[in-house]
Amino acid sequence: MDDIIKLCDEKMKGAINNLENRFKTVRAGRANPSSLDGVMVPYYGNMTPLKQLGTISVPEGNQLLIKPFDKGCLKDMEKAILEANLGYNPTNDGETIRIVVPALTEERRKELTKQVKAYCEDAKISIRSVRHDTLDKIEEENLPEDDAKRLQKEVQDLVNDYNKDVDNLYKEKEQELMTI
Repeated sequence: MDDIIKLCDEKMKGAINNLENRFKTVRAGRANPSSLDGVMVPYYGNMTPLKQLGTISVPEGNQLLIKPFDKGCLKDMEKAILEANLGYNPTNDGETIRIVVPALTEERRKELTKQVKAYCEDAKISIRSVRHDTLDKIEEENLPEDDAKRLQKEVQDLVNDYNKDVDNLYKEKEQELMTI
């Protein structure tokens, strides 16, 4: 019976970890290499993550510098960054790609806050889905009614705790985004 609760807890932790990883891709006006994590570049016929094709560094607080391992893919990297619609305007000097991260406007901050809110809602949906699956497993076990009720209460307590974690993460990220 406790295995069911442990599995439920692990899956809900996974939802929180996924949310935190998605938050890393939302930039808050500062240069952050992880904002490029979702950028995929066509490289020899395969879509390859940008971070596997070069080193990404932060030479200044508002700049990203990408030094490719293979200079032949510079144009493709630049194009992929533009197509990723991150609000970046990369400049290619033939050796590296430099990105000056623009300051966020009030409108862009609000858009990013809405995006973060949607990520949080996805995490809550995932948590509810885990709850639903776990409750189905409890039902399948044909446990005595008292044990089943106790497990259901434990699952609901986990859901409440993880939903609070999601709300707290949202508040932190919103504060980060809205701070100039």
